[in-house]
Amino acid sequence: MSCKAAHAALVVCLLSVPVSAQEWAAKMFSTTSHDFGVVARGVKAEYAFVLEDRYVEEVHIASVRASCSCTKPEIETPTLKTHEKGSILAKYNTSAFLGSKGATLTVIFDKPFFAEVQLQVHGYIRGDVALTPGMVDFGQVDDDSQREKQVMVNYAGGDDWRIVAVQCANSHLSGTATEVSRGGGQVTYRVAIHLDRQAPSGYLTDHVILVTNDFRSREVVLPIEGVVEARIVLSPDLLLMGSVEPGQKVTKQLVLRGKTPFRVTQATCDHAGFTIAAQDGASEKRLHLVSVTFEAGKESGKAEGNIHVGTTIGTAPPATVHAMVVRQ
Repeated sequence: MSCKAAHAALVVCLLSVPVSAQEWAAKMFSTTSHDFGVVARGVKAEYAFVLEDRYVEEVHIASVRASCSCTKPEIETPTLKTHEKGSILAKYNTSAFLGSKGATLTVIFDKPFFAEVQLQVHGYIRGDVALTPGMVDFGQVDDDSQREKQVMVNYAGGDDWRIVAVQCANSHLSGTATEVSRGGGQVTYRVAIHLDRQAPSGYLTDHVILVTNDFRSREVVLPIEGVVEARIVLSPDLLLMGSVEPGQKVTKQLVLRGKTPFRVTQATCDHAGFTIAAQDGASEKRLHLVSVTFEAGKESGKAEGNIHVGTTIGTAPPATVHAMVVRQ
């Protein structure tokens, strides 16, 4: 190879490394932009940019910075192993800014090698509508919790503004808007949001929409958060029963816990190979043991199914876990 050709090859090699590094890092993100839309002043507006380590090497996020203080970025998981997920949380500052605002978030990786990825956020913060507090937070919700929360909605832009409906796609949430005052160019409503007792357990992250008569911007988004505690808990979440040979049986136990004493009314599995039995299930107590037995036939391969255990605890849905066994 001539000196000129060797020099050209070296230049191409050096230039290609940072470009491929940027692409490598960017491919971990499921999306690199988010539009907060039109939001009220003071409302809680956050978005998590999710990324997954799709590679063999361990990934480390060294830092993240924002081009505008209208958005505060946070690294939720600095180090990711193969197939682990993390996120960059973008917090939109609706209390200190108004109007159209956007920011570029620069995420810097230092392992397995240096790379930068830019994330974009933008939105419009209304100055005429304010929510106090900026979201509905139910906190930890159990049977004894207050399942109704209130938010004050203040409008400053005329006496004819109205909330005409409260809408939510989540059937377990409902809301009402009650007018408190009107006059002097300002309108105040009290919005009550109710969470029913049939809401499934787990994290609640949702929103309701306040529909107004404002033709310029008819909808005001009200974020909702909380954690609904399960009335009964069946553990472990995933029942791995190992491997069995033809004609062999394997039995594992599940633990069913409740906050109040209860009886087991049924225990079934949607795979016929599993036999479910609750020990002393007819007794009223807060803890029950549930036996799961699988007997292997001549078939080979993986067998799996969902186990459902019903109880006498009010309207609580059956507790469910997934069971899996490998037939040799």
